[in-house]
Amino acid sequence: MEVISPTQPVGIARRPPNGGLLPGISRRGDALFHWLTLGMAFSLVILVALVGWELWHDSRLAREATGVRLLTSSDWDPSHQQYGALPFIFGTLVSSGLALLFAVPLSISTALFLTELAPRWVQQPLVTLIEMLAAIPSVILGLWGIFVMVPFLRDGPFSWLAEHTGGWLPLFAGPVYGPCILAGGIVVAIMILPIITSLSREILRAVPDLQREAAYALGATWWEATRIAVLSYARKGLFGAVILGLGRALGETMAVTMVIGNRPEIAKSLLTPGATLASVIANEFSEAEPGVYISALAELGLVLFGVTILVNLAAQALLRAFGGQVPRA
Repeated sequence: MEVISPTQPVGIARRPPNGGLLPGISRRGDALFHWLTLGMAFSLVILVALVGWELWHDSRLAREATGVRLLTSSDWDPSHQQYGALPFIFGTLVSSGLALLFAVPLSISTALFLTELAPRWVQQPLVTLIEMLAAIPSVILGLWGIFVMVPFLRDGPFSWLAEHTGGWLPLFAGPVYGPCILAGGIVVAIMILPIITSLSREILRAVPDLQREAAYALGATWWEATRIAVLSYARKGLFGAVILGLGRALGETMAVTMVIGNRPEIAKSLLTPGATLASVIANEFSEAEPGVYISALAELGLVLFGVTILVNLAAQALLRAFGGQVPRA
């Protein structure tokens, strides 16, 4: 028994020697593990910083030659030393937005079905198909898009939209080419669909069953229990899954390059060919002449890098601003 000295306050025990560990046991392993994981975490920060620095360094000639015109001009003609990235930024944001518009409702609905409604004999085959879809290389989806999806959409839905809505809705005004921004958004949606679905499914599975049971005990229907107890509990995780899908959509290259048309133009119609930052880099980098041309493509990569970071920062700000608000029943 430890003897408490008269000067030691009653009720406050002195810290045991060696931090409470048994004799012969040290904290060197804990310290080593701490510094090892800290170093790995900081290595990711260093990697991102190195990528940004390399793009900044390689784009020096283009920045000196064009200045801010690369971000404000729509003229892209390397043969005349004209480098304007505005059509590519427009195409990147629009195609990614369309991809989210198509993929997010379908992904979250599929995840809800798999976690809340589907019987066990249906769950595993569907999960396997979703994982197989995520494993398909983007170039394969691009080839499928060229030879199957684009001809079907051109002769069917795109022609119908142009004929019946193009006269009063500029978004679907003709002519119909086939490869276009809308086709690019659809193929990117197919690519991010399994990512958002898989992440959303794991997030919904992590919701405690007590949440559901409490809602049912209060007399809630299945939809009310799902909306109040499940979706409100998992909304932050679902938002994170959407942001990860958006990051994939912004940087997608091969599939969207094959179906978007690759025309440096800003048009009102979604049925018009367009281009993205990633597609123009993939198309022109191998043929670009050393000098300002290569530097301009590197600056496009820097712009894409910056757009991705800004989108993620904006998503984090929105999550902090609205994440604490619980939807009303």
